[in-house]
Amino acid sequence: MIEFCYNDYHLNRKIVVIIGSLLLNFSVGVSTPADAQTPEPLLPPMPEPIEAVPIPEIGEYTFGPGDLIQVNVLDVPEYSGEYLILNDGTLSLPIIGRLKVEGLTVPQLAELISEKYTPYVQQPLATVSIISPRPMTVAVAGEVNRPGSYIVSLAVPDTQARQFQFYKVTQLLEEAGGVTQAGDISQVEIRRVNPTQQAFRVNLRELLEEGNLTQDVVLRDGDTILVPTANTLDPTAIRQITTASFAPETIDPFPVIIVGEVYQPGTHIVGVGAANSGEPPKLTEAITSAGGITPLANIRSIELHRLTKKGEKQIITVNLWELLVEGDVDQDVALQTGDSIVIPQARQIDPEEVTSLADASFSPDAIQVSVVGEVINPGSLEVPLDTTLNQAILAAGGFDEQRAHGDTVELVRLNPNGTVSRRQITVNWTADINEMNNPILRQDDVIVIRRSGLTKTGDKLEEVLRPFNGLIGVSSLLNTIRVLAD
Repeated sequence: MIEFCYNDYHLNRKIVVIIGSLLLNFSVGVSTPADAQTPEPLLPPMPEPIEAVPIPEIGEYTFGPGDLIQVNVLDVPEYSGEYLILNDGTLSLPIIGRLKVEGLTVPQLAELISEKYTPYVQQPLATVSIISPRPMTVAVAGEVNRPGSYIVSLAVPDTQARQFQFYKVTQLLEEAGGVTQAGDISQVEIRRVNPTQQAFRVNLRELLEEGNLTQDVVLRDGDTILVPTANTLDPTAIRQITTASFAPETIDPFPVIIVGEVYQPGTHIVGVGAANSGEPPKLTEAITSAGGITPLANIRSIELHRLTKKGEKQIITVNLWELLVEGDVDQDVALQTGDSIVIPQARQIDPEEVTSLADASFSPDAIQVSVVGEVINPGSLEVPLDTTLNQAILAAGGFDEQRAHGDTVELVRLNPNGTVSRRQITVNWTADINEMNNPILRQDDVIVIRRSGLTKTGDKLEEVLRPFNGLIGVSSLLNTIRVLAD
């Protein structure tokens, strides 16, 4: 009796399979071909702004068009096999025909298939596994170097095994060329449309500072990543971005503008060595390329002007004195394309700081000045950046006491605007650095030491008496005149 029921059950199941196959063939024959479906857009439209919610759980993968899956119905191999989810989000299975499966998770689809096979199979048990997931399309916008839409394959390349991986936020940011230095990585917004519309924020700063991996969420097909612009530029935040895994991998040389108290203001190319090192060019590199700072530079209030992706200008004040004194590397801010640098002039010079500035890496090794006229060794001199007027005169051998006009000299200076200024300075050998009596010299300054009135008279008399040089010693005569004058 038991054997009869068993054979009868299998006979009935074979009849059901045959009828189901005929019905499936009929449904496939009258259905619209998959390739005739209207193609969906590459990315779903951006949802309307919605209130941000907390970071969701990672959750399970949801199916969509292009997924290749394996369906196994226990003890029914004729219903099992590999199936592709079509463009309309449906799956065609034996007997039961097409099922709308887009947006379902693996357990949900397995439960649905088991339910649909219940009329045909006694206590059906279906299992579903992913063979090859569809490529994932993600949009990246905001403060990234290459915003746009990205299609990434989840299949692991160069392997025969059916392996795949899912992408996280930092991986897509890296794919998009990295975050710009104006980005706020503590407020990165994820907009999700699959399976429902929602928005949440992740704090990648916590990932960098605390190693909080929950902030680097797994992405889903159709997600949009938005990196907002930081309200203010912060040197510490900029350093975090430039050293993160999602910083730009390669950096091509680019121009920056630098004006103010540098020897060669204008546009300069920076980052020439960055392509090999992978490090972005720094502020001090731009200053060095501009000939270095002048002695009058106020390095405590350097302004870095930067344009955001929205075209808005942001200004950050940098204090390079903290770099020199305290070793604060955050002050040596990394640069990016479009930056401009303004180095103001100091209102007052601190003599104790002049030497420190002259020894800085972003100061020129030496400057060229000239001392001409009545000095022992007139000519051009190469002197340190912190050289004063008194020091330059002494470097030229000092005054020619017999010919120099007292202690008054003329300082001739070529100004940045192309004009030439001249001023008389009474030399005070005991004076500290000051603009009145002992100013710090600049590149191409000229110090002129004039002849005294008696020297002028003697020179003219020497010119007149030169034809009688054999009759009387001109030098002796001049010396006699000077003695009588004294």
